[in-house]
Amino acid sequence: MEKPRKVVLAYSGGLDSTLIMILLEEQYGFKEVIPVLVNVGQGEEEIAIAKERAEKLGREIAFFDSKKEFVKDYIFKCIKANGSYEGYPIGTSMSRVLIASKVSEVAKRESAEAVAHGCTGKGNDQFRMENTFRYHVPEMKIIAPVRELDLSRPKEEEILRQHGIQPERRRGKLGGDVNMWSHSIGSGQVEDLQSQYLEDYLWAVPPERAPNEPTEITLTYDGGVPVELDGIRDPVEIVLRLNSVGGTNGIGRIDIIEDGILGLKSRELYEAPAATILLTTHADLEGLTLTKEQRRLKRELDRLWADMVYHAMWLHPLSRDIEAFIDSTQQYVCGKVRLKMYKGTLEIVKRESDRSLFAPELRSVKKGGFDQREATGAVKLSGLQYQLFKEKGR
Repeated sequence: MEKPRKVVLAYSGGLDSTLIMILLEEQYGFKEVIPVLVNVGQGEEEIAIAKERAEKLGREIAFFDSKKEFVKDYIFKCIKANGSYEGYPIGTSMSRVLIASKVSEVAKRESAEAVAHGCTGKGNDQFRMENTFRYHVPEMKIIAPVRELDLSRPKEEEILRQHGIQPERRRGKLGGDVNMWSHSIGSGQVEDLQSQYLEDYLWAVPPERAPNEPTEITLTYDGGVPVELDGIRDPVEIVLRLNSVGGTNGIGRIDIIEDGILGLKSRELYEAPAATILLTTHADLEGLTLTKEQRRLKRELDRLWADMVYHAMWLHPLSRDIEAFIDSTQQYVCGKVRLKMYKGTLEIVKRESDRSLFAPELRSVKKGGFDQREATGAVKLSGLQYQLFKEKGR
């Protein structure tokens, strides 16, 4: 039988995806393997190593610099939805959708027969990648060699060495997945509940190593998204700068027990300085500018949105419906927030907004505002049901 022609691979330059470039040709028999490398802010060193490994194996990369797209079309949605799942500011969950979308784009352009990824059969990313593939290229075969061949890490390393690739980690003990919104340390490799991996953090220093003087910054929001950070207006640079200044002050270190898509618990380590700062300040500004009723409903929808994104439902119609409500509220979320960072802590020291609903002239006990006697009837009516409860023995 004739060999299959083309397969397009989601490629990061890590151990798994580098090995898969080899396996797709040697074990699956493809004539041409097209690796797709997407820049979502993982850093120039990561990009350079990925290109170097692909060149060593004689593969030409399809490269996308998608940092701005990642911020505007993904991270901004996360900020507006206060997107956190069990304490994890959803980052990898979103980046996988963007990467799989770019793979699908190349696969269509190249008239490929299949798309491939390096996700394991134990993790969450297989769902995120494959749901995206099913949406964009349902006619194409999906290949998942790590899962299909039940590969072990020692075997993968052995094959790579045979092809002249040294699989040793470039830093730290665990490695992991990096994008500009979150760094997933180890990505499911932590097997106990107490070990610390200080050398694996890229941005966030331990609080004891943070400066002895606090750092203050001011963020400006318009339409629910950050538009300026102390004179910086480029959205990508805002996120990168917050990772740097936040990390220097020990902000954004996360150590949680997480419930994965398969229902299995894992200990997950993350660092997300920019996400921690932006989600904190955005939620605070919502408290100033949204009504009580908007906030109550939005808290429920924010939780549902984050849950859906984590569980590989980014492209589900309900996600778009929820985003429509969220976007409607964000027209009011405008203003400035000044915050102080000190040894791993965040303190908001000033807020201001033209859309503020804060009205001390009405609420303050120091001012008249309105005739307090007018509240008597409202209080009596509120108490009627409690009088009834007592009478009926409820």
